[in-house]
Amino acid sequence: MKIDQKLISQLAKLSKLEFTKEELPKIEEDLTKMLAFVEKLNEVDTNNVEPLIYMTAGSQKPREDVAETRITQKEALKNGPQKDSDYFRVPKFLNKKD
Repeated sequence: MKIDQKLISQLAKLSKLEFTKEELPKIEEDLTKMLAFVEKLNEVDTNNVEPLIYMTAGSQKPREDVAETRITQKEALKNGPQKDSDYFRVPKFLNKKD
């Protein structure tokens, strides 16, 4: 893949980034180096390599999913900006359509 200013402009637009004309040569150089690195990885023979499922040697045992109360309703409501008896008050953001 050829890195040119047109491609950099497209990537900048998609990622909502803005570059000055002075930055473009450096970005082009950096992207070219990144692609060269990825191409180098494609040269590695991975035919007899098992897919990696876990990053550690052993598998991780999930903890039990147990419901427990760590904070009371009163403590939780204390942290909200607005409350209405037992609930948080939030601005209306859904409109019902008939």
